[in-house]
Order: sequence, then C-alpha cells, then structure tokens
Amino acid sequence: MGDKLITRSYICILAANFLLYFGFWLLVPVLPFYLKETFSCSKTLIGTILSCYTVSALCTRPFMGYLYDGFARKPIYIAAYFVFTSIFVGNIFAGLMAIFIMLRVVHGIAFGTVTVGGNTLVIDITPSNHRGTALGYYGLTNNIAMSIGPMTGLFLHDSQLSYKWIFCISLLTCVLGFIAALMVKAPRKVPVKRPPVSLDRFILLKGIPAGIARLLLSIPYGATTNYVAVYAREIGLQVHTGFFFTLMAVGEGISRLFAGKYVDRGYITQTISDCFYVVIVAFFLLSCCATLFTYSLAWCVFIFYLVPLMLGVGFGVMFPAYNTLYVNLAPNIQRGTATSTYVTSWTLVWDWASPRAVTLPNTMPSTPFICSEAYFASCPCSFSIST
Repeated sequence: MGDKLITRSYICILAANFLLYFGFWLLVPVLPFYLKETFSCSKTLIGTILSCYTVSALCTRPFMGYLYDGFARKPIYIAAYFVFTSIFVGNIFAGLMAIFIMLRVVHGIAFGTVTVGGNTLVIDITPSNHRGTALGYYGLTNNIAMSIGPMTGLFLHDSQLSYKWIFCISLLTCVLGFIAALMVKAPRKVPVKRPPVSLDRFILLKGIPAGIARLLLSIPYGATTNYVAVYAREIGLQVHTGFFFTLMAVGEGISRLFAGKYVDRGYITQTISDCFYVVIVAFFLLSCCATLFTYSLAWCVFIFYLVPLMLGVGFGVMFPAYNTLYVNLAPNIQRGTATSTYVTSWTLVWDWASPRAVTLPNTMPSTPFICSEAYFASCPCSFSIST
C-alpha cells in the first residue's frame, strides 16, 4: 500500500461516495412531493413510507459488519452499489404504491450495506498513519453532497421537471459512482478462520461506551436539523433558515480539511472531548435565542447564525476522530464490525426521527421545548461518557 494517501483508488472511492450520497440527497426533498402528487398520500403516510428506507438501512448495518469481516469486502460493496443504483430504474416505472414501498425497503438495505462497505474500504486502501485524514476527506464528500444535493433536487422540482427525469438524473449520478467504485483496487483479504457467531461479531463491544455517547449526541443534532426552522418561526425570528444549514455545512467541511491531522498525531480522545465543549456551548446558545430575542434582535440573529458554524466545526472534527477510535479499538479482522457500530450508533436515533419531521411540527405543542430541553438532557450525558 505504501505511505501515500492520495492514490487512484482513494480518489475513486471519494468520487463513488460523493455520487452515491448526491443521488440519495437529490431525492430527499423531492420524494414527499412525489408521494403526495402521485399517490395522494397524507403527511402521516408519507412519513411512514419514507421511514421504510431508514429503518431497513438501520437494521441492515450490524449484520453487514459481520459480512464484511467474513468475506471479501469489495465484491459485497460493488454488489450493494449495483442494487442501490438499479432501484432508481424501478422507481421510474413504479406505478403502484405497494411496489414503491417494496423498492424503498430494498433501497434502504442496499444503502445500509454500501455505506458500511465504503467506510471499511477506505480504511483498507489508506495507510494507518493517515487514517484520520483519509476518513476526514471521505466524510467531507458526504457533507458536500448533503449541501448541494437537496438544493439541486428542489431546483429541478421547482423548474417543473417531471419526477421521472429527476429519478433519471439520480440514476445517472449513481451509475457514474458505480463506475468509480469498480476502479477501486482493494487489497486482497487474507483468509481467516471465522469464529462462531456471537454478539461481538455484530457489535464492537469495546465501542459501546463511545456508541452511547454518539447516540445521545444524535438526539439534539436530529432535533436541530429537523425543527430549527419551526423553532425560529415560533420565537418570532424572521430569518432565512436555509443559511443555517449552509453555515453548518461550511463549518463541517472546512474543519474536516484539518481535523484528520490532529487525529493522526494521536490526539483522538482529546479531540473528541474538546469538540464536546464546542457542541454543548453551541446548543446552549441556540436555546438562549428565545430569551435573547426579547432583548436584542441583532444579537439574536448573530447568535442564531454563529451556532451552525460552531456545530459544523465541532461535528466536523469529532466524526473522523470517533471513526478512527472505533477502528483502533478493533482488530483488523473486525474492521467491518467497527464501522457498522460507528455508523449505527449515530443513525439509531437520527434514522428514526428524520421521517417524523414531516408530521411532528404539526403535533408538538412547543418546538422550543424540543430545541432546548433535549440539548441539556443529552449533551452532558454524552460528555461524561466520552471523557
């Protein structure tokens, strides 16, 4: 493998991951419109249908860790990527809601499989002394896709482009990503004797404390991303909440450019602890906006837009550090298990909560409660466990 980080395989897997997530995020804001206009679905039904994808992906990931550890990783990754890409063809011709739901379930399984595989392959094809940097850049492709994917999807929808053409664009994006994935040269996996099936083959037991911390931290993160627009409206803050997500993506993207270097020097737990300080302060400031609004509108707006930058930097540095921590806790033969535990611990709450963003704002009595109490309940717990 050598000591070189930037190789053809690494560039290809970065491209494959970006195109995969871009195709995914392109459809995220469009699918509720598609379900409502094509199948006349209610908001509750839309949330239920969309949750089929996230729940199937969530249930798949722990088993995929065992699969990637027991067999050659690249063939599984390529097969899952192919299935994920092929489902877009089915979406184009799905005329019945039942067929669309089945496709969403299969799509979620493929997504859960390919995301664990991609993260594991990055570790395999990069030198260990550049692991934090490699994972940081790899995660940056997710951030870029998340920043421009939904915006592109909404632009295409607002341009009156048909849903079939939007599905075709997602399909083309993933086809290009699949080609890039084929060009990744993964090292040959040395055959090892597979131990009997046990709990630690599906969950990295050494990573459970860190997993609990990440799980708790995902609660305020999910509340913020889902309900911050409602929170701003309820406290009377007339601002463009779209900039909130843009600034978060900017902070997270910039921080990932240098985050891996600190991790590669061995400051893994110190980096995580420092970032918890930043994140906790950011959530505290966001909860204070409701009170600050009554005293100074200018300061309230300033704090409101400062928070996403702090969150972006905090999470942008923390994620590659956590990923490296999980990999370091596991032996080489359990890299797949380590990766699946890392991903699952973050998405366990996030995948459950995201589809409910469609309906909860209409039923919750007080969004400020969600955007303040959850932070104080989760972040200190996460901080105490991590340290």
